[in-house]
Amino acid sequence: MPLTAALRRGALALLAGIVAASDASAADETDPHKLPVKVVADQRLAVTGAGGAGVLPLYVTGDWTRPEPAVTRAIIVIHGLLRDADTYLRSAETALSEAGDAGRGTLLIVPQFLADLDIAPHDLPAETLRWGRSSWTGGEPAHRPAPVSSFEAIDAILARLADPDLFPALQTVVVAGHSAGAQVAQRYAVAGNGEAALTQHGVHVRYVVANPSSYVYFSADRPLAAGGTGPFPAATCPDFNQWKYGFEAPPPYVAASTPDALERRYAARDVVYLLGTADIDPNHPALDKSCAAEAEGPYRFARGHAYFAYLQARHPTGFAQSLHDVPGVAHDGGRMLGSTCGLAALFDAPGCPAG
Repeated sequence: MPLTAALRRGALALLAGIVAASDASAADETDPHKLPVKVVADQRLAVTGAGGAGVLPLYVTGDWTRPEPAVTRAIIVIHGLLRDADTYLRSAETALSEAGDAGRGTLLIVPQFLADLDIAPHDLPAETLRWGRSSWTGGEPAHRPAPVSSFEAIDAILARLADPDLFPALQTVVVAGHSAGAQVAQRYAVAGNGEAALTQHGVHVRYVVANPSSYVYFSADRPLAAGGTGPFPAATCPDFNQWKYGFEAPPPYVAASTPDALERRYAARDVVYLLGTADIDPNHPALDKSCAAEAEGPYRFARGHAYFAYLQARHPTGFAQSLHDVPGVAHDGGRMLGSTCGLAALFDAPGCPAG
């Protein structure tokens, strides 16, 4: 018996829904950051935080379990959303090669913040730290084996470097990241506590923030279309000031200090922002398009310049940070770190004009 028009429309709607669900599932399965990582870093670091302990995979281009008197600089490079620490290690090694004499005495360290879905495919032990696919970018606690913050993991790396018996000649430590890794570097520069152990031994610490999707603001102001910043209309995005975009509902690691105290300390820290002038795609597949991120600007290049201007306005004196545009580069971590200003930020190599 033929279907009535209503039944036919219902059947077609059901079929369309099934196809759409199937397409969405296929997209999820092929979205790279939703797949297990291909390679897990070959070294391990024990991390103990306020909520327990775990083990962090990482790459280290040397044996940092014994004295390294030739090491004068350590660079920590934080991977992007794909958790592909091996890719970022190669980019860092390429940058080191391009730095020439400026790269002498450099130790490279690339931690790997794994997700829950990475553990079983690589048969990793239960003590391996793992987070949500992107929760590590804001210092959130690990899911297992204990609620260790990704920022506590960076603290542990800096604590190892601060040991004068292991690194008696260390002069500079750089915490650098691109894309999601830059989100970590920027927010760790705001909230991280590991720097103090190094400065006590006369070691300078710098943070390099390259092309992140977003930044943490210290107030409820956001960029205005006419220029400058002003109060954001919260009714259009009630969560715009939630952590990691603002200081509402921060994770325990961040909540231990007040935003005012963190801002004062942050303004005095050595932070270098690198922005690719061609990173201007408002529809880039890895761009954070949440309303909280969109409140900071339409794309990464604009968001970075707006944030830097915001900080300059709030800190007319005592501001120790700089911004450098990287001409012609879009969202490419290797080209950003290997640019003239990237090499200057990482290795103090010459050639980058004043920011």
